[in-house]
Amino acid sequence: MKKSFNKVYLSITIPALIIFFVFHTYPLLQGVFYSFTDWKGYGNFEFVGLKNYLNVFKDSRVGHAYLFTIGFAIISTVITNIVSLALAIGLNSNITFKRALRGIYFLPYILGTLVIGYIFNFIFSYFLPVIGKNLGIALLANNILGNPDLAWIGIVIVAVWQSTAFNTILYLSGLVTIDPDLYEAADIDGATPWNKFRAITFPLIAPFFTINVVVSMKNYLMVFDQIVALTGGGPGTSTESISLLIYKGGFSAGEFAYQSANAVIFFIIIVAISLFQIKVLEKRND
Repeated sequence: MKKSFNKVYLSITIPALIIFFVFHTYPLLQGVFYSFTDWKGYGNFEFVGLKNYLNVFKDSRVGHAYLFTIGFAIISTVITNIVSLALAIGLNSNITFKRALRGIYFLPYILGTLVIGYIFNFIFSYFLPVIGKNLGIALLANNILGNPDLAWIGIVIVAVWQSTAFNTILYLSGLVTIDPDLYEAADIDGATPWNKFRAITFPLIAPFFTINVVVSMKNYLMVFDQIVALTGGGPGTSTESISLLIYKGGFSAGEFAYQSANAVIFFIIIVAISLFQIKVLEKRND
């Protein structure tokens, strides 16, 4: 029986490991290798050592992309978790059509990101300006995606609108594990809704909060599709994220090796930020 189990286990595990290595680990190792060369994505190449890494730190365009990406990720993560936690608490209460509403709120997450982006592009470019002009609302009268100072707001709105669904489901998973007797005891003691949230709800769903914050930050740091569909990194380079810069430079500008070095640095930063978040949040949970 044990040998039969081992055969089944190996027959499932080994193909999965091979696929993971071929489509994930091997390309990663290739990128690290080419980051030490001057390869343009075609032709011959020579080794240049750490030259690409040093040039990344000197590149003002890369610096701006990092500032935009990190700022976007922080703002979006905060808004997403506030909104999703509020929705989860509302959907976990005794309301009519609770199950139907849970399904409706999850719909944005299963829709294609590019499709959503193009739809919101139309809304921001044509629909809202018409409404703004007819109602005399100056803020809506112009396309914010064409404004270098406001375009990021449109990207945040779309990213948060779509991502909130997943975070809400995770928070709901945490809320259903809380014993209702705790709330009944709090009601007897005369606790306010805020006191119940602060003393019961949030401490008991803290592990889910940690997961949501870490996953949200990681996903937002790698933002790509929303920017492609909404602004393409513009106006100018005002909304150019690191992922988009790596893609455009590596595949269109003959900077494959240089952007590979940028990607390696970006990978290290994402891992470092994630580990820092986990350490800080887990310490708080203790």
